[in-house]
Amino acid sequence: MELYLLRHGIADDSAPGGRDADRALTAEGRKKLREILKVASGAELRPSLMLSSPYKRAADTASIAAKALSYAGDVLETQALVPHANIQDLWQEVRVHRSESSLVLVSHEPLLSGAAAFLLNASGLRIDFKKGALMRIDIDGFSAQPSGVLKWYLTPRLVA
Repeated sequence: MELYLLRHGIADDSAPGGRDADRALTAEGRKKLREILKVASGAELRPSLMLSSPYKRAADTASIAAKALSYAGDVLETQALVPHANIQDLWQEVRVHRSESSLVLVSHEPLLSGAAAFLLNASGLRIDFKKGALMRIDIDGFSAQPSGVLKWYLTPRLVA
């Protein structure tokens, strides 16, 4: 499986109601996402399934990604991708969808950097997972402890 970890784009510092889950993407965040997704599309990223955190900034990121990557399916929302979710819950969600060839997960920090280290079987690995960044990890097996292979990592600054 090609597994893609996509961090939401730059978001407002606060939401009108004050709830973190309701923070929206900024215009700059949307622009940088489109730039990185254009590169990903050129690299032939064609998701067979997309999963997203239900938080507004992640759901909006997933919507932009679906359009940029010509994904026609539904984006499924899951609590396994909220910012402070358990990495094991994220892994279980991936395992449920093991028959997919190309899975995109749209989420947040600190979950994504921890999940990347776990998926690469490198618990001490520290990753600065930037807003709007996209990482590809190839997964060969779905045992309790994955041993993925890092294929690439794109940040908005690299494609600007």
